[in-house]
Amino acid sequence: MIPAAVLFDMDGTLIDSEPYWLEAETELMAKFGYAWTKEDQATCLGGPLDRVGRYMSELAGEVEDWQFFTNSLVEGVTSKFLNGLTFVPGAREMLLEIKEREIPLALVSASPRVLVDAALALAPKNIFLTSVSNNEVTRSKPDPEGYLLAATLLGVDIEDCLVLEDSKTGVSAGLASGAHVLAIPHLVEISPDPHLRILPTLKDRNFDDVLLLFSDSPSFGRSMQ
Repeated sequence: MIPAAVLFDMDGTLIDSEPYWLEAETELMAKFGYAWTKEDQATCLGGPLDRVGRYMSELAGEVEDWQFFTNSLVEGVTSKFLNGLTFVPGAREMLLEIKEREIPLALVSASPRVLVDAALALAPKNIFLTSVSNNEVTRSKPDPEGYLLAATLLGVDIEDCLVLEDSKTGVSAGLASGAHVLAIPHLVEISPDPHLRILPTLKDRNFDDVLLLFSDSPSFGRSMQ
């Protein structure tokens, strides 16, 4: 019952970047006289970026097109990333334990490559065998393309993989790929699914705790080695 690979989402699952996104979104929309709310943040959680850009453009009265908002948002978040990043509680410890068990790891994000590379620079060296950003796919989350590509790059079957996600968009992508999914929800509620388990936090949890959650899933047991 050990997964062939573990595929980590980035924003909100691995690194605590959501405060940076919220700050950048708030600052950008304030320039157009709009007060960004927690509800707006929840609506945009998990991307994809073009959807976020279109949403912001609409709220701003379409005085700029969606690409302007997308590009401006990425620039704002990138500048904030340069000041340093922190891991989501328990995420770094989980990574190191999975690595110690010699289970392949991949980082799969709906963010652009510049932000993924910033996160990789923060992570323990060479802990991820591969990474997939928004730049490497034609369809971002909730489409499963990113997770399917990661499994292909690792040379494993996606059905034998475990995905860790925090958003509805990401969970949908993981489930659509055929993987089993562990959700660590942030700001939103996640609907149940036979291939989905939920933990409120990774803090003070180990990988055996995660595997135990899937012990009652016959399909999980059959697909793991």
